[in-house]
Amino acid sequence: MKLTDKKHILPFVAALALSASVWAQDTVRYTGNTVSNVDYHHGQLSSVVGVHSKQIFRANREHPEQAEGFGFTYNHAPMLAYWNNTFYVEYLSDKVGESIPPGQTLVITSKDNGNTWSKPTVVFPQYKIPDGTTKPGHEGAAKDLYSVMHQRMGFYTSKSKRLFVLGFYGICLDEHDDPNDGLGIGRVIREVLPNGKYGPIYFIHYNPKWNESNTSYPFYKKSKDKGFVQACDELMANPLMMMQWVEETDRKDPLIPLHKDYKAFNYYHLPDGRVVGLWKNALTSISTDNGKTWPANASRAPRVVNSNAKIWGQRTSDGKYALVYNPSEFRWPLAISVSDNGLDYKNLLLVNGEISTMRYGGNYKSYGPQYVRGIIEGNGTPPDGKLWVTYSMNKEDIWVSSIPVPVAAKVKDQANENFGQLPEGHELDKWNIYSPQWAPVSIDKAPDGTKALTLKDWDQFDYAKAERVVPVSKKLAAEFTVVPAQNNTGLLSIEFQDEKGQAAIRLNFDSTGTFTAKAGYRYKGFMKYEPNKAYDIKLKFNVDTRFYYLNVNGKDLSPSLFFQPVNSISRVVFRTGDVRRFPDADSPTDQKYDLPKAGEPVKQAAFYIKSFTTKPY
Repeated sequence: MKLTDKKHILPFVAALALSASVWAQDTVRYTGNTVSNVDYHHGQLSSVVGVHSKQIFRANREHPEQAEGFGFTYNHAPMLAYWNNTFYVEYLSDKVGESIPPGQTLVITSKDNGNTWSKPTVVFPQYKIPDGTTKPGHEGAAKDLYSVMHQRMGFYTSKSKRLFVLGFYGICLDEHDDPNDGLGIGRVIREVLPNGKYGPIYFIHYNPKWNESNTSYPFYKKSKDKGFVQACDELMANPLMMMQWVEETDRKDPLIPLHKDYKAFNYYHLPDGRVVGLWKNALTSISTDNGKTWPANASRAPRVVNSNAKIWGQRTSDGKYALVYNPSEFRWPLAISVSDNGLDYKNLLLVNGEISTMRYGGNYKSYGPQYVRGIIEGNGTPPDGKLWVTYSMNKEDIWVSSIPVPVAAKVKDQANENFGQLPEGHELDKWNIYSPQWAPVSIDKAPDGTKALTLKDWDQFDYAKAERVVPVSKKLAAEFTVVPAQNNTGLLSIEFQDEKGQAAIRLNFDSTGTFTAKAGYRYKGFMKYEPNKAYDIKLKFNVDTRFYYLNVNGKDLSPSLFFQPVNSISRVVFRTGDVRRFPDADSPTDQKYDLPKAGEPVKQAAFYIKSFTTKPY
C-alpha cells in the first residue's frame, strides 16, 4: 500500500484515530477538576459523608504492655481481610525504623464490625539469619542479624473457604539495604483457624540459595493436611495472586507473570472480564486473560496524581468503582475517587485529612495516612456494604476507615439528632469521626445518664474529632447541647467550615474554664463554664454580613464577626485540640528525633454533645 494514495491513506488515518480512541478509553484516568492542596492536611477536599476513621494500634515504646508487648515503633504496610464474621488486619513491624532489624508481622482482629479491636498477635515472629549470609553487591556478612518482614500480599482465601495469612522474610544488611530486592529468604504461610488461633508456619516459596535444609520452618509440601497443600498449590497457580509477589520474589521466577519493577500491585475486574492492574505512582495496565499476560509496559493513569505510595482500587457494593490514595507528591491527604465504569474517575473527596504527631523518629518514616489497602477480591465482603480500608499513620500507628457506599459529599436534609433518641448503633451514621485510641469518639452516657456523642482525650499528641456535613448554606441556625466534664483541662473547639475546610467561626471550651471565640488575632471571652453542666447553644450566621449571633442557656451574647470570610458553610466540626499545620510541604523529609514522654498519657478531658440540629433562617 502506498500511503500517498488517498483511497488508502484515509482509511489508514481513520484506523489510527479509532485505535487512539480505544486506547484513550481503555485506561484508568481522572476526568474531574478537583486537585489537592498540600498546604493543608485535608487538601481542601470535601469530606465523604459518614466516614469513620479509627486507630486500631498505637505504638508505645515506654509502655509496650499498652501496645503489642514489644514497644516497636515502626509499624506499616497493613493488609485487610474479612472472614468468619471477623476483620483481620496484618501489618509488619520493625523495632525503630524501616529496613532496620529485627522485624516481625502481627495481626489485629475485630469481631464486632470494626467497633473494637484486639491486641496484636504475632503471626510471623523474628527470624534469625544464619551468620555469614551475604548479598551480591553488599559488603560484609550477617552476624547476629535478624530478618525484616516485607510483603505486598497479606491474605488468601482458598476455594474451600479457608483463610491463610502470608509474610516474607527479607534481609537488610544495613539501613539502606532493600528487603524486597529478590534476595531475601522466602515467603511463609499459615492458616487462620476458625477458633481465632493459627496453624503452623511453613515456607510456601524459597528464593534462590534457600531451601528446607537452611531455613527454620518446613516446606509446605511436608504438611500432612492435604487441603492445606492443595490451597498452597491453588494459590501459586493464580497469576493475580502471583503478581503480588513480584517485588520480594526472585526477579526471574517463572511464577511471576510480569517481570517489571512495578510496586504494590492490586487489581479489580471490569464487567467484561478484563482486569485492571494498579501500582505505585499511578501506574496502570489491563489484562485480557485474567492476569496471565499483561502489556509490556504499564502507563501512568492520566491525571491521577500519586507519588511513591500505594493506590487502592476496587469495585464497590453499589456496582461502581473507587480509587483510594494520596493524591499528591506527599503522603497526605487520604482521598477517594469514584468511577461508574472502572476507568473514568470523576471526583476527588476526603477520607482522612489528619496527620497525627509523629512521636518516634526512625529510618524512612514518612508523615501522613499512607499505604492504603482494602479487601481484595475473594478475601471477604463485610455485611454493611461499606468500603473498608486500612493504612498506617506516619509508619507508626495502624488505622482503619469505613466509607459509606454510595459515596456522597453532600446532604440534602438538615441535621436533627438527639442522640438519646436515635437507634442503637446508628447514632453516628451521618457523622465523620476521627478516633485515636487515646482520644476516642463514641456514643456514651453523659453525666445525666442519657446517650451522647462523646469525645474523650488523654493523648497529648492527638485529638478526637467529630464532623457533621450540613446543607451548603449562606444563612443557617444551629442548636446543640454540650456538657463539659471538667473546666480545668482539655479543649473543645467547635468550628463552622466551608467545603474546603476553612473555618469562619471557632468557639472554644478552653482549659481555663472559659467559653471563648476566635476574633481575629485574639480570642474573645464570653463566659465562664462549669463542669458537668449542660450548655444549650443557639447560633445563627450570615456569610454575606459575616456576623453570627450566640445564645447560651437562654442568654444572648454579643454579636460577633467571622474571623475568616467564606462563601458558605457546609460542615461543623467538634475537636479536642488545636488546628495542626505541621508537617507541611517544606518540612524536613526525615524525623530523626523522638518526642519527650511519647508514651505517656495526660489528664483526661471529656465532652458530651447531647444533640445537634440545624435549620435555615
